Amino acid sequence: MIIIHDTARISPLSDIEDSVRGTRISIGAGSIIDSFVKIKPAGGMGDIEIGKDCVINSGCVLYTGNGIIIGNRVAIAANCTLAPTNHEFRDPHRPIREQGFRPSKGGIQIHDDVWIGANCVLLDGAILEKGCVIGAGSIVRGRIPEYAIYAGNPITRIGSRGHSDLLP
Repeated sequence: MIIIHDTARISPLSDIEDSVRGTRISIGAGSIIDSFVKIKPAGGMGDIEIGKDCVINSGCVLYTGNGIIIGNRVAIAANCTLAPTNHEFRDPHRPIREQGFRPSKGGIQIHDDVWIGANCVLLDGAILEKGCVIGAGSIVRGRIPEYAIYAGNPITRIGSRGHSDLLP
């Protein structure tokens, strides 16, 4: 089921697939889904909830997997992937595609007022607390504290909003 608020703006060049298994995709008031964004029910039964006044820029891919919750006023830059699921791969005698998926690590949670830079990858179990910033090209798979600024691969804390010794 796809629920889009009347004031959300969805590019006709985006691709939001409806689920055949009952996954719910909800897009809040004033949110913008740019061209070439792909939202795909895959890898689990989780829902995607996008809050109010969010922007998901061109080229992003969101899989439902174990679920994605995005708060209000979140900005996700171009070409990010949100993948709250992991393939099982332990049995070397069976093809990976036949092994299903690993147990959930809780999906992806993005709290209010978060900025995610271009080309980031968020994995199952990522929790981005209120007001944090993720630098371009980062891979996130754990908890990022409120108002912290993290970047790189491996991801490293480089400061916090309002105070940063490491930023120019």
